[in-house]
Amino acid sequence: MTLGLLDASTFFSAMEPPVTPDREEGRRWAAEELSKPQYPDAQPAWLEQLWRDFLDWLSSLDGGDMGQGPDLAVPLMIAVGLAIIIAAVVVVRPRLNARRKASAVDIYGDDDSVDAEGYRKRAATAADDGNWPAAVVDQFRALVRSAEERDIIDPRAGRTADEAAGQLGQVFGSAQSRLDAAARLFDAVRYGGQAASATDFETVRGLDADLLEMKPDFAGQVHTGFAVPR
Repeated sequence: MTLGLLDASTFFSAMEPPVTPDREEGRRWAAEELSKPQYPDAQPAWLEQLWRDFLDWLSSLDGGDMGQGPDLAVPLMIAVGLAIIIAAVVVVRPRLNARRKASAVDIYGDDDSVDAEGYRKRAATAADDGNWPAAVVDQFRALVRSAEERDIIDPRAGRTADEAAGQLGQVFGSAQSRLDAAARLFDAVRYGGQAASATDFETVRGLDADLLEMKPDFAGQVHTGFAVPR
């Protein structure tokens, strides 16, 4: 708890101007601080629009309308800029945490005892109920479990969706882009809370079915992580 308070104190103190700036200098400080690419990929669209509107407003202050009256531009810029940064921290941090979690958690979660056919049945049941996120997740698990059961890749605890797609793409070269897209979808749905659709489910199911019909090509591969084919 003490550490969290110190972090927050450090964060807000870093935003405090060391001297009282004039309007031009305050505008420059705010623009420089808020231009730092803290959260480029995870930033939601509405926050990006708010940021663009704020920059437009900063640019509009170059004129002379505010030059004759009380100079409120500097404190107003600091207040608005601080509000945008706080919004970024509050809104974006959970998304970043979800991405970190996605890179550290096994595909199967706590229960890794289900076989490929079991995952396919679970996916079909979820699809029948209209639960497309669950259907997508279990269908992707079926795809990876099937590769393990076919002795294409070794069963391994801690394997992520990206790792599975990368390994399978080495032996199913024509399906590499589809595997990568399926892995991204899996991570977005399971960890990022993204919605899924019937089309998403059918895409992953079709990929699973196609891989079953394809013969893996181990030629030229270093067999680290790959099983010895039967």
